[in-house]
Amino acid sequence: VIGQGMNPPQKILFPPEKIYMGWRQKRRPGAGLYNLGSTCYLNVVLQCLTYTPPLANYLLSRQHSRFCRQRGFCMMCTMEAHVRKALYSSASAIRPRAVIRDLRCKQFQVLQQVFFPSLRGELLTSFLVIGEFKPDIPGDAYEFLRCTLSAMQRACLSGSSDSDMSSQGTTIIHQIFGGILRSRVTCLSCKTVSDFYMAFLDVLLKIKGASSLTTALEDFVTPKQIDGKKCFKCSKCKKKVAASKRVTVHHEPRVLTVCLGRADERTSRKISQVVEYPEYLDLRPYMSDTAGDPLLYSLYAVVVHSGRTCLEGHFFCYTKASDGQWYKMNDVTVDGCGIHTVLEQQAYLLFYAR
Repeated sequence: VIGQGMNPPQKILFPPEKIYMGWRQKRRPGAGLYNLGSTCYLNVVLQCLTYTPPLANYLLSRQHSRFCRQRGFCMMCTMEAHVRKALYSSASAIRPRAVIRDLRCKQFQVLQQVFFPSLRGELLTSFLVIGEFKPDIPGDAYEFLRCTLSAMQRACLSGSSDSDMSSQGTTIIHQIFGGILRSRVTCLSCKTVSDFYMAFLDVLLKIKGASSLTTALEDFVTPKQIDGKKCFKCSKCKKKVAASKRVTVHHEPRVLTVCLGRADERTSRKISQVVEYPEYLDLRPYMSDTAGDPLLYSLYAVVVHSGRTCLEGHFFCYTKASDGQWYKMNDVTVDGCGIHTVLEQQAYLLFYAR
């Protein structure tokens, strides 16, 4: 087996033993967020990140801002201020103006591709740089989530520019959201096996024809045929050959973020079919090593898109607060609900925690 992309980190930027997966403080749900002009897609991402327990614990501790040396804009410092305001405010709703103001003025360059798989069919266009943020133009929640985590990752790397790529995968962001995918390619001529490893912060699943999340995950890890004329050159055969490729989760994340790709790859039309998803998910069947104890995850946030097409409509979300109760967060409104309501939605983004 020939392997690439699994070099051990030279330095650990954030010790994993300092991550606490449960809420350190239990309190009532925080404030809703005003829609400042087609910013519902921004609001749902902010709410889901606010109710990600290990991230909220870290941000509320102010560990980053106390030692931050970044000049000017820092996404981690911005998120610290937002999460504290959202959870501690006595108001029923707040305006995320600080986030929007900073996004208007700054550009977020996406990290090197080793950290982010290509966006492929879910977004209409791939991008490497986010330019000026325009709140009056509808946006995509998945795109904004990826950009926000990218900006937070860059803030964590401030002052660590000499770190190797593996070490860059040990920030608090990657320690929480990051995992590793293994792409195993088998030459169908000589049976040589080549393994390629790539870090990820989210998993994008095709859902066309899938009735459930587990069905989509099964399709994700099912071996796919590669036409030899297209891409794979066998290191032993010394030529392009037909091959089989199977992608599996090699190292599981603490927080699993899943996007159910609702844009048809050919037509870009919205796929509105119902995809069932469980409250508790076992990731073990989709790992490189399927033997061993179950890897159980618990659902804590769901983003929903309502609308006939991917280019219009509205985003709202459901989050599980520190009091253990579920709440529907629709811009300024925050209403309690039951798990059965959460599980019957036409989900777009799913957040699971170990």
